[in-house]
Formats: sequence, structure tokens, C-alpha cells
Amino acid sequence: MNMTVEQSQLSPLQQLLQTQRSHYLSHPAPSYQSRVEKLKQLKQLLLQYQQPIVAALMKDYGHRSENDTVISDIMPCINNINYTLKNLKSWMKPSKRHAGLLLSPSKVSVHYQPLGVVGIIVPWNFPVMLSIGPLITAIAAGNRAMLKMSEFTPHTNQVLNDLLGQVFAENEVALVEGEADIAAQFSALPFDHILFTGSTIVGRHVMRAAAENLTPVTLELGGKSPAIIAPDMPIDTAVERLIFGKCLNAGQICVAPDYVLCPEDKIDELIKVYQARFNKMYPDFDNNPDYGNIINDRQFDRLIKVIDDAKSKGARVVSASNSATTVGKRKLATQLMTQVNPDMLVMQDEIFGPILPIIGYKSVDEAIGYVNQRDRPLALYILSFDSSAQNHILHHTHSGGVCINDTVFHVAADDAPFGGIGPSGMGHYHGKEGFLTFSHAKTVLNSGKINTGIFVHPPYGTLIQKALMKFFLR
Repeated sequence: MNMTVEQSQLSPLQQLLQTQRSHYLSHPAPSYQSRVEKLKQLKQLLLQYQQPIVAALMKDYGHRSENDTVISDIMPCINNINYTLKNLKSWMKPSKRHAGLLLSPSKVSVHYQPLGVVGIIVPWNFPVMLSIGPLITAIAAGNRAMLKMSEFTPHTNQVLNDLLGQVFAENEVALVEGEADIAAQFSALPFDHILFTGSTIVGRHVMRAAAENLTPVTLELGGKSPAIIAPDMPIDTAVERLIFGKCLNAGQICVAPDYVLCPEDKIDELIKVYQARFNKMYPDFDNNPDYGNIINDRQFDRLIKVIDDAKSKGARVVSASNSATTVGKRKLATQLMTQVNPDMLVMQDEIFGPILPIIGYKSVDEAIGYVNQRDRPLALYILSFDSSAQNHILHHTHSGGVCINDTVFHVAADDAPFGGIGPSGMGHYHGKEGFLTFSHAKTVLNSGKINTGIFVHPPYGTLIQKALMKFFLR
């Protein structure tokens, strides 16, 4: 039963959604040119706001490397817009499909229609890339959007609100702030699609709330992404390829290497090489501007608890830094761990910080078995120049994505889908797959003056029908 609800009876979030949906229904098919114009404006403002964004994230974190922000938050958005502008026209074109002899001479095509209003739930670790990135694709697909930002990035939220307000009216794009109660209300709204980036635990709550409205969801979660160092890989090269992925944003990234599987006779060498390279990358660690803070006391205390738990249960913990860390700064060098076991917190949940367990193995198949006995990860990192070893690992494991001889950079591939599998997520976005995620693929069958369908109308049993049945049931 349809029911009109008075605006005064709705919560502010419900009113906002209703307003956006009303405006969408009055303009349900934004033109190619209007989408392009919005994306170009957004790009120019992102470039203009580069320093305010850097400064805001510096305040939110206490300290965050300027280059980390530019490389991991701003640059991906600019590249995403450039790629989208180059390809959007072809994405929007209806695709012709084969009707088949049974439906001839009708024509079949698929039209890509905006869904309507999209809800985007944004985490604190990359608040620009993980808000503006999905927004770019949502706008390219012709939608309106509401962004729920993290309460842990208030300064960044304010800058983004100012930036977006110069491009979009609130009935096109709106930014929402608030703590857990607002997040719960937001995920319970009857959006046309929800994209959530965050932990698996919270992802379950979002999916449960969305199910009440049969709202489709894209969940970008995380999990324990392993790096497998194959026997052929020199340890110097292995460390060179994986260390940036662990140190970017102090390891506070969903695709950071969560643990390393290493030939057991090379573990000591791995620790020494990692320490040497870390100190070369971040000399005078306590005062080094290129390494960021843990975002807040809550997250810092959580990581310290994980370290202390591992030590109490027999783990060996070695800091990658030569200098003593200053706890008051919430600055923590990579903590290399060996002799870990499943009873430790560090091996139970995604670490999401600068702690790196190292687990020895005797054979590659043993390493593969270790990965396959656990939840399917968001990313898998294969460190090997042996093509047979690469293919063996690739074809005997499941993960959302894979990097061979690198880490985290697969996220930057604009022309490829990004997403998890199982507990590490569902659905994809980025590139054309993102456009399809935020579009409804509507099949259209177009019949002209000739109506062949009449041949299957009752009364049944005519000679023509018998001949058709005989022809198509062979």
C-alpha cells in the first residue's frame, strides 16, 4: 500500500533522502554533457583544494605525511575522473544483444539507467579517496548520492563539505556526519544502492539493515591479506616490493600485507633486511615527516593491546626502527613478529596497523594450505619471479585481487574492478565495473510491425506450432 508521509514526520536523514529522490524522479536521466561538466568541476576543485585537504588530514591524524595524502587520497581521484571522462560516452551507450531466431525479427538491447540515490559509507583511513572515488562513479552513472563520513575525520569532512558544495546542490550530493547512531540510521535508509567500506563486523550490520529494504549492497571489507615469499625470491627484493604497502598510512589500509609467509630458513634474513630498509626510508624515525601517526588514541591502544597479547603468549616482537618510539605521538614503526599462533589476537582479526607477523613454511603448498584454511582475503601478494610458482599460487587460492611482485598498487588500476570475496567483501567498483554497479542494466526487446509471437498463441497444437516445437526442441 502506498502511503504519503508528511515531511515533518521524517527524520532529517529521511527528509534528505526524500528530497534527493524527488529531484531524481524529476530528472531521471542526466545527459552525458551534464555528467561530464560536474566531473570536470569536481576535478578542478580537488586540485584547488589540495593543500586544505593535506592540512585537514594532518589535523585529524595529529600527523600524516603530505605525500601519503597526495599519493593515496587525491591522485587516485584525479586519475579516476580522467579515466571516466575518457570512457563515459561508450559506457552510456546501449549495448546490442543477439535476439536469436526464436525472437526474430525483434531487436534486443541493454540500456544503462541510473539507479537513483546511492548511499556511500566512508571509513577514516582514506576519507577522500573512499568518498570521492565512489562518488565519481555514481555521478558518472547519473545518480544522486549521500555520503556518510567518519566521525574520526571532522576537519577533512568540513573541507570536503565546502568543496562538494561548490559543485553540487544538496539535492544532488549531500555529506552527512555523526557517530554510530547516525551511521545506523543511514544504513537503514531505503537507498537504491549502498556502498560500504570498512570492517567485516560493521559490514554485517550494514547488510542486515539494508536487507530490510531489499537495498543492494557493495561491501568493500578487509581481512588478513597474506604475502607469500616464494623460495626463488631474493629477500632484498621481497622487502623492497612489500614494505611500502605495509608502511603507507602506517599500515592503516585494508589491502596492506597483514602477514608474511616466508621460507622458514629465511625469516631471520627477512627481519634484518626489513629493519635496514625501514631505517633507510624513515631515518630519525621519531621526527621523520614521511611516516604518519595512528589516527587516534583508541586505535593506538588497540594496537598496543595486540602487541602485548602476542608477547604474553610467546611471540617474539622486533621493531623495524632503530630509535625508540614516542607513544605520545601515536607513532609506531612496523613491529615484526615471529613465533605467532592462532590463539593470539594478531592472528585472529585484520591488524589494520604497523604490525607484521612472519610465519615460516617448508613448501609452497604448505603456504597455500595456510591461506586456504582461513577466510578469503581482500588481497593476496605473490613474491616470485618463477612463473610456474606464480601460476600455482594464483590458481590454488582465492582472493579479491592479486599483486605479483608488488603490494597495494592493484587498487590504482582504473580499468579493472576492485572488490573482495566472501568475508572480504562483495561486488565491485572502479572503472566500467563501477559504472555498472551504480546502473540498472535494463533489457529492452523491441518488436516492429511483424509479430511472430502470434504463432505461439492459443489454440495450441496447430501445424505451425508443432513445426516450431520440433525445430527448437532439438
